[in-house]
Amino acid sequence: MTQEHRSKSGFETRAIHAGYEPDEMTGAVIPPIYATSTYKQDGVGGLRGGYEYSRSANPTRTALEGNIAALEEGERGFAFASGLAAEDTLLHAVCQPGDHVVIPDDAYGGTHRLFDKVLTRWGLEHSTAPVSDPDVVRAAIQPGRTKVVWVETPTNPLLNIGDIEALAAVAHDAGALLVVDNTFASPYLQQPLVLGADVVVHSTTKYCGGHSDVVGGALVVRDLELAEIIEYHQNAIGAVAGPFDAWLTLRGLKTLGVRMDRHCDNAERVVEFLSGHAAVSQVIYPGLPEHSGHEVASRQMKRYGGIVSFRVRGGEQQALDVCARAEVFTLAESLGGIESLIELPGRMTHASVAGTDLEVPADLIRLSVGIETADDLVADLDRALG
Repeated sequence: MTQEHRSKSGFETRAIHAGYEPDEMTGAVIPPIYATSTYKQDGVGGLRGGYEYSRSANPTRTALEGNIAALEEGERGFAFASGLAAEDTLLHAVCQPGDHVVIPDDAYGGTHRLFDKVLTRWGLEHSTAPVSDPDVVRAAIQPGRTKVVWVETPTNPLLNIGDIEALAAVAHDAGALLVVDNTFASPYLQQPLVLGADVVVHSTTKYCGGHSDVVGGALVVRDLELAEIIEYHQNAIGAVAGPFDAWLTLRGLKTLGVRMDRHCDNAERVVEFLSGHAAVSQVIYPGLPEHSGHEVASRQMKRYGGIVSFRVRGGEQQALDVCARAEVFTLAESLGGIESLIELPGRMTHASVAGTDLEVPADLIRLSVGIETADDLVADLDRALG
């Protein structure tokens, strides 16, 4: 699909068609899985389609990269073996020892671990700031040293909302890049590049893949010079998506729109139920008018997503009991799949930030609301809370 055609097409059309044309020889409408490590050359340096070795490029991965770039309204996409592999490659591409990065004060635990336990040993420093307050983010920037402002919106698991346009202005005033982790929203609900971000990060394991059967990550950029730098580091570091993983992720993206609508429908039903339950002390969801980020989320998101967090009145023990009693909601880490998941972040996904400023409340439960029958999900939570 050409750039002109892509820009005029709706999201669902791009999801199905962008990045790949039916095979000229066979007419296959779905990209094959090119399970090959190397490619025959027509003479020394005579590459067919630019392919020489599958770490550098693979046709199945190329199709995925073109597709996700189109969905994010970007110019280039890059697929990796995991979301953290994408993050690590990006940071090595745009930072060097002695540089500084601002990250969310409630960042995903794996992202915090990457900065705090791995990249600090390389000489990359970081400070934390709430994504919901651009003035505090501005104050956290170190002039001349801050190269990246890193944002999750919504954040994981507290679902705080960052104003992408405002944060882009803050970052660019300081000569820094704005990087937005768009995993929770997905390209269907939010397109940060359109709002001024420089780089979008995804754990494609989540909503992009959507079926809990593949691990992957992606970067999407709008600047071609930055794309060349990332392309070099993607090949040099080598943490790329394999062809089967790329194929599964691309398959997931083709149904992202219809899945996200169902995720959001079900999440809204769950929020309505939890908001009226006596055992629940707080429901955290950007779609609620009382949520501090509701106005911003309403402006920059199509809908409010499939993740719901809530706290219970009985403290950590009750939260543990709720997780143990749930049946339709499966007790598991991760999110964004077709099945509904329940977890206790303080003991599970965010255990790595225990004892730090990023520690989450012990009674906080996070739900990834799937696409099952909504009445079954509500009944399951009613039973678990009882």
